[in-house]
Amino acid sequence: MTQPAHPDHRAAQIGGLPPATGALTLETWNLTKRFGSFTAMDKVSMRVEPGTVHALLGENGAGKSTLVKCVAGFQRAEEGSILIDGREQDIANPVIARALGLGMVYQHFTLAPGMTVAENLLLAGDSVPLLIDWRAKRAELQAFLAGTPFSLDLDARPSELAAGEKQKLELLKQLYLKPRLLILDEPTSVLTPQEADEVLGHVRAFARSGQCTVIIITHKFREVMAYADAVTVLRRGKAVHHCRVADTTPALLAQAMMGDASAALVPSEIERVPAPHARDARDRPPGPGRVALQVERLSALGDRGTLALHEVSLTVKAGEILGVAGVSGNGQRELVEALVGQRPRLSGLVQVMGEPYAGSRQQNHRLKVRSLPEEPLRNACVGDLSVAENMALRDFDQPPLSRGGLLRFSAWRSRARDWIAEYGVKTQGEGAPIRSLSGGNVQRAVLARELAGDINVLIAANPVFGLDFAAVSEIHGRLRQVRQHGAGVLLISEDLDELLALADRIVVMSEGRLVFETSAALADRHELGAHMGGGHAGAAAQPEKAAA
Repeated sequence: MTQPAHPDHRAAQIGGLPPATGALTLETWNLTKRFGSFTAMDKVSMRVEPGTVHALLGENGAGKSTLVKCVAGFQRAEEGSILIDGREQDIANPVIARALGLGMVYQHFTLAPGMTVAENLLLAGDSVPLLIDWRAKRAELQAFLAGTPFSLDLDARPSELAAGEKQKLELLKQLYLKPRLLILDEPTSVLTPQEADEVLGHVRAFARSGQCTVIIITHKFREVMAYADAVTVLRRGKAVHHCRVADTTPALLAQAMMGDASAALVPSEIERVPAPHARDARDRPPGPGRVALQVERLSALGDRGTLALHEVSLTVKAGEILGVAGVSGNGQRELVEALVGQRPRLSGLVQVMGEPYAGSRQQNHRLKVRSLPEEPLRNACVGDLSVAENMALRDFDQPPLSRGGLLRFSAWRSRARDWIAEYGVKTQGEGAPIRSLSGGNVQRAVLARELAGDINVLIAANPVFGLDFAAVSEIHGRLRQVRQHGAGVLLISEDLDELLALADRIVVMSEGRLVFETSAALADRHELGAHMGGGHAGAAAQPEKAAA
């Protein structure tokens, strides 16, 4: 299945497309980039046909970002060549890349927050005149926007825009410059399904018109299958697979990413393309039991002193996963912090197994409540402490880790070694500072601590955010096991595919309110997206306690 990267390798030709005009052809030949003794990109050869959408797939650290940064002039390869329309180019910096017609939309916003949409669009250019004829420029910008499916107020500032609107503005900044090659790095990570389809649909149409060639970095098989023409898979710095999208499947792509035939079974669990929501009966627990977590009319203030949670009510039963969907910044973080005791509650009642719950350490022990926070190194660990010490944070003063008031450090280290082996934590040893671990291994260490012993309630917030394919698969499996053992799981995630794969029920959070509820088996992606974007009629109505 895997095709070797070779200097003469050509990705499959994409037929049925109009002749290229502005779109350029990109080739890399034996491109190699090292950071000290580490080879981040190893002799990568690839061809991107003009007027196509070419996807880059791979785990974190596979070399995707290094490859596009070399193409865009942000890094320089030590070996190999970059060819634009068949001619070798020395792209020493982003200015040269821009002159060649290359543009890039980054995963993180690069907007000037205090300037208007119009000013941000003009700033994207190579130069800004000392005096601007704003009447003429506004007419030019309005005409430009009219040619896109995106409607933005030229006088609005990024601070006033929703996350999806900011992402559209980032894309518009590049489209305004009429690039011949456009690189998109995870462009849909903050978008609703409708917004994602809108953005990617426009990008594909832009490419197929012959105006531009597009490279998209994504971890979502659905986006690759729906919008890309060809795909290159990178693994451990090497280009290991090139193919037409029409000739592949998510299972084959997963196998190429992992280098393991067993990986072909994973995508059907993580993401469906399209997503049929029926699960194997073996994946389900016997059925939800008593109420594990009850939240009644919970309100809390945000960081700026305004109301972030508006009388949120929900119920999680033992033996089920309740998923909370929503675009980032709609109260999910405040909900988690209010539940686990990191944020004061303005009003409302929280109960675990029928008892009042305030999030204290004593209650966590007695009621068996565990949590997997987003960014565990910042929210669940002490970076300078060792792996063993962090693994002991929950029960360091309980037998067998403590006896007669004395801490038994040898017991800490012994248990940590067992957990490191069980969870596959890659570390120099249990005595290494936990901040020295990669993100996926920090999450594995926290998982070992939080999933030990009996659990009544597990609160997980974006538990696989930023992790690679293997870590995602493993953590999803652990969450299923927790449900199978009878715990109630509250899963807050900004990845709708993750919720569709794991949850039994899904509620949607918008502007600090729960606005919609559905069974995951019957969920419609675009209906969920309409509520996530706050654009569905009646979306402001609170569902009836989000109960089954």
